[in-house]
Amino acid sequence: MFYSFSTRLPRRLWLLAMTPLIFLASGLALSFALAGCFWESPEDNPEYLPLDDSKYPYADLPRVVIETEGFHEIRDRETEFPSKLQIYGKDTYESEVYSLTVRGRGNSSFKMPKYGMKLEFDDKVSLFGMPKNRDWALVGNFGDKTHLRNYMMSRLSEWLGARWTPKMQFVEVYLNRKYMGLYLLSETVKVGHDRVNIVESDTTFLIEKEDSKKYDPPYVMTDRNYYYHIKSPKDPSEKSKQLLLSQLNQFENATQAFVRKTPAEIREWISMDDFMLFYWVQEFSKNEDGNYARSVYLTWEKGGPMRFGPLWDFDLAFGNASRENNKPAEDWYIRNYRQYANIFRSSWVEEVAKDYWIAHREKFRALVDSVPLYESIIRKAVENEYRRWPIISNTENWALKDPYDSYEEGVEAMVEWMRKRFDWIDSNL
Repeated sequence: MFYSFSTRLPRRLWLLAMTPLIFLASGLALSFALAGCFWESPEDNPEYLPLDDSKYPYADLPRVVIETEGFHEIRDRETEFPSKLQIYGKDTYESEVYSLTVRGRGNSSFKMPKYGMKLEFDDKVSLFGMPKNRDWALVGNFGDKTHLRNYMMSRLSEWLGARWTPKMQFVEVYLNRKYMGLYLLSETVKVGHDRVNIVESDTTFLIEKEDSKKYDPPYVMTDRNYYYHIKSPKDPSEKSKQLLLSQLNQFENATQAFVRKTPAEIREWISMDDFMLFYWVQEFSKNEDGNYARSVYLTWEKGGPMRFGPLWDFDLAFGNASRENNKPAEDWYIRNYRQYANIFRSSWVEEVAKDYWIAHREKFRALVDSVPLYESIIRKAVENEYRRWPIISNTENWALKDPYDSYEEGVEAMVEWMRKRFDWIDSNL
């Protein structure tokens, strides 16, 4: 149905509702013109944003309704469109109409038919009980047919006691009067008291290891041709960038010699507590993007060790892979690549990793057992999702390698992979 509320109707619709005789007699053509104007173009200052859920009924999840100025399409990751946003519950809206800008987000995922969006509100807002902030992300999970992998990462990260884990909420999204599907509304990775809580200064950094094919300014490139996007400070001076670059070059060189370094020397370079949490979530899930290629976040404060985290981007994980050699539940993965391979040259690091798994293995097992609970949260929304995007058996997209006859089959395949992965690690420490 179309949601409209008599106490909040725009004046032109209220007049139509109060003059039925005129409406039926001589004003029919005019009324259609007015209705067409209302439904086909956004208002500058709407009292509410209309929602038509006749084809995609309420699925026990909040609905996020967005309208861009002029109903502009989101065509790139750079153009920020002034927009309006409102949150709906089952029968009515549950928030005011917020003002914000919307642009595309994601690297390879933005090229998919159902893309992610970056939201920047005019003022700080608290969404679904999460701490106030201006910056949020809508993650489409188009390449994950279960829609659970990023959410599972956040659960495991919190259970293991990460310094910060992005909070997430499943929602359904309507953009410019069209149903877009099931999304994760997520906190973004940024420095802040309720986000990555580090000092903002010219000698303290939040960085992201990025792919050499796609990197964002400001960035530094090390002697080994690794690109690191600087997320904080926002506008680093050249002196600040050189300080970071020097540290990263020294860090990359130091790991080459970890095989000969003492535990105390290794700890000078890496916070082992942060690294082990980060490593094991990546390794257990066999996260394809986590092999020190991209979406790898680190923080560093001058005089201190490198700290790995927070965790991010797990749609190609838990058995979902774009490359066939990454799919098996067996074999080590993360520790064989780039900086991780250097770090694991130390037999002491291997022992610390073994001890960490033994101490926390039940939390990894609990994640496997929790999948039915997470599936139940989105079960109804999944029906809407695959009515809108019927791709459950699709294998044409680079990220959609496995065809399934049903959503349930896709979830069962993932759970079976996780069980095998857990057992293999247990047997091969």
